[in-house]
Amino acid sequence: MKKIIFIVDDNDTNLTMAEDALSKYYRVISLTSAAKMFKTFERFRPDLILLDVEMPEMSGFDAMKKLKADDLYAGIPVIFLTGLSDSANEAHGIELGAVDFVSKPFSEPVLLNRIKNHLDIDELIRERTAKLVRMQNGIVFTLADVVENRDSNTGGHIERTAVYVRILMEAMMEEALYMDEMRGWNLDSVVSSARLHDLGKIAIPDSILNKPDKLTAEEFTVIKSHCAAGERIIDQMISRTGDAEFLHSAKLFTAYHHEKWNGGGYPYGLKETDIPLHGRIMAFVDVYDALTSERPYKKAFTHEQAANIIMEDSGRHFDPLIADVFNKINGKLLEASRRIQ
Repeated sequence: MKKIIFIVDDNDTNLTMAEDALSKYYRVISLTSAAKMFKTFERFRPDLILLDVEMPEMSGFDAMKKLKADDLYAGIPVIFLTGLSDSANEAHGIELGAVDFVSKPFSEPVLLNRIKNHLDIDELIRERTAKLVRMQNGIVFTLADVVENRDSNTGGHIERTAVYVRILMEAMMEEALYMDEMRGWNLDSVVSSARLHDLGKIAIPDSILNKPDKLTAEEFTVIKSHCAAGERIIDQMISRTGDAEFLHSAKLFTAYHHEKWNGGGYPYGLKETDIPLHGRIMAFVDVYDALTSERPYKKAFTHEQAANIIMEDSGRHFDPLIADVFNKINGKLLEASRRIQ
């Protein structure tokens, strides 16, 4: 399958020349403005963009800023096409994130070579990134299994909550809820990190973690310490690996998933939006799974009962805005719970 190249230039002659040079090797989509480029993203995702610098309404530099501000498009390599040959403009373009400059009028062999080189580099980066992600996920699954194998009372909890987190986050994105915070999130990475939300249970004694009866007040205090314990473990991992993004996300799930909207949660008693968004999201799915799962000390609630309990606690335990979204995805949660039980 041919790779897709966007050519964005307000000059028809330049578009025709570039299309003639490239169409034998690539699927070329010619666009006369940056505005049309952003509109075309709704139907196509290019593998590389050839972007003119000097255009009316939105210049190539301004378009580049907009591209880099959106995680959906920030990784697409961009080569500027320009008649501006001064080094200051080239430096500015590279600073904005362009991978290269090609001067107009361009040489066909030069243009083809530049594009091939950058597509090859981009492919290599993608392969190495995918390898790192597989390694990362392997470590996460192993750690999650260690936690789950110690806690005989919550079989399957980690994988179920990961599924529910994805459903809830996707719905929030569709509703554009808290998009200022979520815009930069890589959904796959965040969902994977959610599997570590109970990591701190590694530090809880088996006699308490697997007690079949109701916990005493003292034992419950020990159980509550798993949030801060997990936070400390992940802090140590961050300091040793430098993996700030993925592990920071895991840390937020771990430390704050038992906080409550009204300030009555633990371990820090945070209130409302002082609770990081990761914690507010995990609060829903963690409680939903706990309610709908059987435990030695209780029977499982039905989906309808669990959903009603959560909605009744909106504004006390749960973020009321997320609760509205949660209420809209009841059907998806029920379908998912039946599929993975």
